[in-house]
Amino acid sequence: MKTAKGKAASNKVSKEALKVADDRKAGKRKAVSKIDKGSKRQTKKERLAKKDPNKPKRPPSAFFVFLEEFRKTFKKENPNVKAVSAVGKAGGEKWKSMSEAEKAPYEAKAAKKKVEYEKLMNAYNKKQESTADDGDEESERSKSEVNDDDEESGQEDEEEEEEEEEDDD
Repeated sequence: MKTAKGKAASNKVSKEALKVADDRKAGKRKAVSKIDKGSKRQTKKERLAKKDPNKPKRPPSAFFVFLEEFRKTFKKENPNVKAVSAVGKAGGEKWKSMSEAEKAPYEAKAAKKKVEYEKLMNAYNKKQESTADDGDEESERSKSEVNDDDEESGQEDEEEEEEEEEDDD
């Protein structure tokens, strides 16, 4: 029974999927082209806002502050190891084995960098707001005012054309 059900379902689907081609003879059928899913969806790049190169970079966490120093010492001890992943794994293991007291200086440095970052971000946001305010001066006029201006200029053009026609007569 499964095969009968499956065949019937597949025949039904295939008949629905076929339609008469408008540009060809009536006897020929053409498969309905599937809608391209990619055309409806935005690409990841389109969804994400473009990055501003002037925006301050986020501060490193305490682990990354530690990793900067650890990288130097690890390369001195192991000059033959070139893999970045090996440095990262060794740094991660060392960070996990460290006590809170050993992590404290790195957390303090990270906190300082975070405070600096917040100051830079506040300045950056104020600058963005001021540039946005400058650009919005034209948009303060309502659309109806803009349309009124267009209609008035259109009426003036019509009046000028009528005057020219009268002068020609």
